[in-house]
Amino acid sequence: MARPKKDAAVDVSEARELTAGLIERLTCRTDTKSQAFLRDSKAPGLRVRVTNTGAKSFVFEAKLNRHTIRRTIGDVRAWSIEAARTEANRLRVTLDAGTDPREVDRVQEAEKSAIKAAAFAQLEADKVASVTVGEVWAAYLVERKPYWGERHYQDHNAKAAPGGIPSTRRGYTKELTKAGPLAALMPLVLRDLDQQTIEAWAANEAKTRASSARLAWRLLKVFLSWCSEQPAYAALLPVKNPAKTKKTREALGKAGTKTDVLQRGQLAAWFAAVQQLQNPVVAASLQFMLLTGARPGEVLALRWEDVNTQWKGIAIRDKVEGTREIPAAPYILHLLATLPRRNQWVFSSTTSKSGHLTEPNNPHTRACKVAGLDGLTLHGLRRSFKSLTEWLEVPVGVVAQIQGHKPSATAEKHYTIRPLELLRVHHERIEAWMLEQAAVAFDAKAVPGALRMVG
Repeated sequence: MARPKKDAAVDVSEARELTAGLIERLTCRTDTKSQAFLRDSKAPGLRVRVTNTGAKSFVFEAKLNRHTIRRTIGDVRAWSIEAARTEANRLRVTLDAGTDPREVDRVQEAEKSAIKAAAFAQLEADKVASVTVGEVWAAYLVERKPYWGERHYQDHNAKAAPGGIPSTRRGYTKELTKAGPLAALMPLVLRDLDQQTIEAWAANEAKTRASSARLAWRLLKVFLSWCSEQPAYAALLPVKNPAKTKKTREALGKAGTKTDVLQRGQLAAWFAAVQQLQNPVVAASLQFMLLTGARPGEVLALRWEDVNTQWKGIAIRDKVEGTREIPAAPYILHLLATLPRRNQWVFSSTTSKSGHLTEPNNPHTRACKVAGLDGLTLHGLRRSFKSLTEWLEVPVGVVAQIQGHKPSATAEKHYTIRPLELLRVHHERIEAWMLEQAAVAFDAKAVPGALRMVG
């Protein structure tokens, strides 16, 4: 019998013993069908499928419950004919037992997927189990930052800072910053942050910086409460917040009552010393703090856009209410009119990275030492404002509104609405009285910036 030519068409109407040459000559007419099948006479159910694009593969085809089922075995270039026959026979045995080979494949694939998913879940669980406090702390800050004020956010950064970088404080540039109180906890694995660990941390920090550690402890408690609400971290922590223990609270102690305050008779010495400071911006900021009772951070964050000279009002960025409007009394307007307008900040600085003054603790300490008022802090100026108003019997609600304190009574909170003009009446009286006690004379009716001061 003559050997068929390479381009001779293969008759697919009958089963043939598959050979390499036969498979090579197998084609599918593109004008009539998309695929054609050549049956193998030695392994019933084995077929070679060829598409109109020329792709060829071994397939298994049989009947199950009067329905034709078909399963691809593999490409003819990857499978030998004998291997394809062996696989077809295996599938036939499975089919004869009443099992659909496709269902077997689906079950096997599902099992493989389940194994992979379990392995991935275990890997993720191991990652979460080994996550450090610092890693979760960073995620916590990113999520909560939109709900915090800038000062509160910076407190979180400062208390967890590792330290060891050159100090930016004037006079301390050759020193390295110290690590924050929480820095020692950041490298720990979160699940190891238990009650005993926190109690030991509190006892150690209380030895050198109890006040700073108390703030850090409050931040830590809120952080751990947040962790307990996150599905990824809740299982790593005990049900009870490990930072909320009596032993930790006792180790850190209670904050003492601050008593640093300016007395009426000390005003003259304080004003004289502050006005002699070499930096006029620092001198103005300190006087502004005393005469408004504002928090140091609120004063230093003041922008020129917050000062309304037409209506004589100042918008203070408040940590309690967001912003509050206070009167701009005459002497305060004078102080602001004498300041240089270097940038957007009222109390600007040419050396600070932020562009405005950082808390001028050192200049104030030097001025207080000259005045014989050791121990008076910047926040003590805020206390002084409140205490000195007692001499004038100014309504408590007025002072609280100027300082940005929350109302302490229902009537004050819900029924008393004081416009800026009413606050101005009281505030100008407070300012005039303080300057009188300090022996600072000036013409309150003169144009701001052109006032003549006499110490």
